[in-house]
Amino acid sequence: MIWRNAAIGISYYLLFSHSFGYLVAQEVQQDFVAHIFTNSSGIDMPYRLFIPKDYDTAASYPIIMYLHGGGGAGVDNIKQIIGGNTNGTHVWVTPENQTKYPTFVVAPQLSGSNRWHEPDSLRLSQYAQLATDLLEALQQEFSIDPDRVYITGQSRGGFGTWDIASKRPGLFAAAVPLCGGGIPSAAKALRDLPIWAFHGARDSAVPVERSREMVAALRQLGGNVKYTEYPEVGHAVWEKAYFEPEVINWLFAQRRKKQ
Repeated sequence: MIWRNAAIGISYYLLFSHSFGYLVAQEVQQDFVAHIFTNSSGIDMPYRLFIPKDYDTAASYPIIMYLHGGGGAGVDNIKQIIGGNTNGTHVWVTPENQTKYPTFVVAPQLSGSNRWHEPDSLRLSQYAQLATDLLEALQQEFSIDPDRVYITGQSRGGFGTWDIASKRPGLFAAAVPLCGGGIPSAAKALRDLPIWAFHGARDSAVPVERSREMVAALRQLGGNVKYTEYPEVGHAVWEKAYFEPEVINWLFAQRRKKQ
């Protein structure tokens, strides 16, 4: 595995869209440091990594992998953590949440029209494989608790969350897919994984039925699934979902089931 520090973060203004519908601008120190991950085949993937303040190698930390939507794709190694991807990456690293739940957050970046999911294959997509390889490398590099590895994503990343979790269910402690979808026949693999899915009923980009059918399949199997659907929300469900009062506590309460 090859590691390269690509850039040092800078301070800038981030807009957090709260569930109450208003925007609060605040200056945030950019603690998501840019790196490039290169796998054993020589394929590169940009990513940003947040390391908890006062990181202690004697402690053990959770990690959240965030998969961006289409607007985060590129090779600039920044779009996956800003704009519409701000909430999904930064909600976990506020001082309040880090005090209660110090956690690593990693945000890999797709290029172009590539996808996190590969619905017509039992294998992971190329970038999903890179992302899981990156998780493995981070667990070797840092003191990360293998029983507290979480995955979340929105839109294209929501599809990726469903797909990766169904193909690597033993890797994660919980999954939070937003405005995505999966293959209902894959629900059996997800039956024991705690999942909290979100979708807007007025989503014109990804039909709400994509989440509904996954949730229905899991419930039929007795799966551990929660579902929140916003009647008046369109595609930008991340403006509300990541600020649901119980999401933070729920996520960090989950532990990977022993295989």
